[in-house]
Amino acid sequence: MFDLKGRAALVTGGNGGIGLGFARGLAKAGAAVMVAGRNAAKNAAAVAELKALGATADSVEVDVTDEASIRAMVATTAERLGRLDILVNNAGTNIRNRPEVYRMEDWHTVLSTNLTSGMIAAQAAHPHLKKGGVGRVINNGSMLSIFGLPFHAAYGASKGGVVQMTKSMAVAWAADGITVNVILPGWIDTPFNNPAIDYMGGTDAHGAIVNRIVPLGRQGTPAEVAPMYTFLASEESRYITAKSMMVDGGMAH
Repeated sequence: MFDLKGRAALVTGGNGGIGLGFARGLAKAGAAVMVAGRNAAKNAAAVAELKALGATADSVEVDVTDEASIRAMVATTAERLGRLDILVNNAGTNIRNRPEVYRMEDWHTVLSTNLTSGMIAAQAAHPHLKKGGVGRVINNGSMLSIFGLPFHAAYGASKGGVVQMTKSMAVAWAADGITVNVILPGWIDTPFNNPAIDYMGGTDAHGAIVNRIVPLGRQGTPAEVAPMYTFLASEESRYITAKSMMVDGGMAH
């Protein structure tokens, strides 16, 4: 099950944290993986790790706030890997502040990175995904598309937009043999969340909040989210599209 041999995947933000966890899962299932990120050194380290797993892997530098860079990333992936079957829109950022003092330049940065970049990447990938006949777009959302926090207005808005974008893409591209789904991770233990932990009063305060709102009583790990990506990339998920898949330790109970 979940055999991805012969498939090629592109993972944006795949050089660390949760994105690298997704890339590992796809690589272990047999997919060739293109890691896309801004930091060349982190890209190279991620590729080395994936190759150590026996995977075909490569990397491409990208600025996901720049349309030309995103389109070049997709073209490079299809050229180097010979095809593109799976697009994982994972690249993201967050700038935390209360809505009454939120700067518009920060708002645009968050939405451009988290939402607009996924639209451009999927649009550029569409002809490649359609050609292969088993195209998969998997977007990285967040439980904050459902819940609100006082310092997450831009992030929550961007991830809510990802959910609705996913549904529209899924309906539009179903006839092309492309499924489009979104994963909603809960609290996942990655460096990305460290500023949020500080904002919430430190490790102890954050831990108490997680213990209260997550029935499993802890944060998840990238390795615990990755299997959902592997499943949605596989042939076994062929009748699943337009769905928001929660991996949240029961947070949305």
